[in-house]
Amino acid sequence: MAKKLIGIDLGGTTTKFAFLDSEGNILSKWRIPTEIRDGGQHIVPNMIKSITDQMRKEDYSSGDFIGIGMGTPGAVNREKGTVVGAYNLNWTEIQPVGQLIQEGLHLPIIIDNDANSAALGEFWKGAGNQAQDVVFVTLGTGVGGGVVTNGKLVHGINGGAGEIGHITVQPNGFLCTCGKRGCLEQYASATGVVNVAKDIAQKFTGKSRLLDIIDNDEELTSKMVFFLADNGDILANQIVDRVCSYLGLALSHLGNTLNPENIIIGGGVSNAGNTLLQPTTRCFQENAFPSVRDSTRIKLAQLGNDAGVIGAASLALQFRKNGPIGL
Repeated sequence: MAKKLIGIDLGGTTTKFAFLDSEGNILSKWRIPTEIRDGGQHIVPNMIKSITDQMRKEDYSSGDFIGIGMGTPGAVNREKGTVVGAYNLNWTEIQPVGQLIQEGLHLPIIIDNDANSAALGEFWKGAGNQAQDVVFVTLGTGVGGGVVTNGKLVHGINGGAGEIGHITVQPNGFLCTCGKRGCLEQYASATGVVNVAKDIAQKFTGKSRLLDIIDNDEELTSKMVFFLADNGDILANQIVDRVCSYLGLALSHLGNTLNPENIIIGGGVSNAGNTLLQPTTRCFQENAFPSVRDSTRIKLAQLGNDAGVIGAASLALQFRKNGPIGL
């Protein structure tokens, strides 16, 4: 009986793959560069070839697998298996990704948004700890998210559920790539932290290594801001406090609306650990309804780069009745 799953986590620079057992344990994993030239037309053929090569290498056939799950940027039509608007992949037109992979590998496939896939990964095998109500927030180049309620991923009427990055935290604030102003993404993503840093630095009059970096037009990253905050830089600490106040406020709105057991913070910015978690939790608690404040926990993600492939693979359990999680 087929027991194994295939997970694909498609990103703008790297595509990650894994073979997993039906309990969500990774058996093997690998990655290839994402080839976005020529309108991204090489992406799907490269994925099919890579999985085929790995199957041959490990002496597997399609019959050994239940199916494939895939997380991707862009707008996903889950029923049709199509993706559109994944601009970091150069996929501006509708891509029949599901059909091509299914034909190439002779396996059923379910495709979902990459943030949703990462949410499922943490829900199933990570910090979600099998709780039935979990919100996942990923702080990377942008801010994404996924909502799991009663053990099921929430998609909304048009697939827009979980667009946490576009909660307004500052009316008439920084202009977002989505066209509106003041989105969380412009304040708490890796690029958002830099936005906040440059804004606060304009009014800062004290001494600061971070101010020197900005004044000298040296490259500034969110990682640098958190590192300097950890090391006592006054300006860096002001920036971290501002970022975390916006993040904590947004998470309190989610908490007050959904009252999940866990709100999990992942993505590259979450590598700041307690420097991010503690002030964010404090701001969450200041703005959360008392019963929410006392029951919803904010946690750091546990799976790192594996969340996407694990969560994507869990989608494939839909092809086997009575799988361990109902999606």
